[in-house]
Amino acid sequence: MRMRTLALSGIVGAVLIVTAGWQARGAAPAAPAAVGAPAAARVVAAEGRVVAYPGAEVKVGAERPGRLVRVVVQEGQTVHRGDLLAEIESEELRASLAEARAHVAETEAEARLADLARERRRQLFQEKIVAVHDLDQATRDLEIAQARRDTAGATVARYEAQLRKSRILAPISGTVTLRRVDEGQTVEAGDAAFTIADLSRLRVEGEAHEADAGAIAVGAPVIISAEGFPGRAWRGRVADGPDSVTLRRLKPQDPSRPTDTRILAVKVAFSEPTPLKLGTTVELKIDPAPIP
Repeated sequence: MRMRTLALSGIVGAVLIVTAGWQARGAAPAAPAAVGAPAAARVVAAEGRVVAYPGAEVKVGAERPGRLVRVVVQEGQTVHRGDLLAEIESEELRASLAEARAHVAETEAEARLADLARERRRQLFQEKIVAVHDLDQATRDLEIAQARRDTAGATVARYEAQLRKSRILAPISGTVTLRRVDEGQTVEAGDAAFTIADLSRLRVEGEAHEADAGAIAVGAPVIISAEGFPGRAWRGRVADGPDSVTLRRLKPQDPSRPTDTRILAVKVAFSEPTPLKLGTTVELKIDPAPIP
């Protein structure tokens, strides 16, 4: 009986050894992890808005108070630098300017007369007919007349400057994207009346998560898409990388996303023409920067 038990135990042990060998030969050896190998880079997703380059969008305001007697442009109209946009009532100012110019003519005549009188006194003084006091008095009269002429000229220049401020002109060439005033409306100095933008100089100001700071580099390619253009996309590139982390300024399209997220401001230049309008909200897919 004991011999049968020993034999059975030997058979079971042999079976276990063979089975373990089969498992060892069939199992694939585990590949060792590559030391220092970078993980697969993922595309950085961000949101942004189409804006104008600095200086390519300006708000134009009135430089002096008054009532608008003319507004000559409409929204969507193309204008050139120096074109008239609107005009403020200036009849009283024009009358004051005409009066000042007449006063200039009067003081110029007085200055010429004083100059002639001084010249005659100078000749008489040289002939020893009049005293030096008379020559000094004639010189003083000439200087007073010249000062009055200069004062009158300064008054004309002041009225002319105010009159120029009655005309609201386009400071840049572009498109009138917003008109805030109408004829007959009274405006104050500094009131914004129009917005003009050069629509040929647009870019995207995007917001990426702060965790993607190491994956964004200047020159990185970007794919730009917008909800209003399904199935379409345009190419761009990162023109300016973030210098610091700031709070979110754009309202996220997904209402469930937090609005107090800290983000990286990324500026993206278009690499091709697009139909995107100023202010359009877009989605960005930024190729990550190569890991050194």
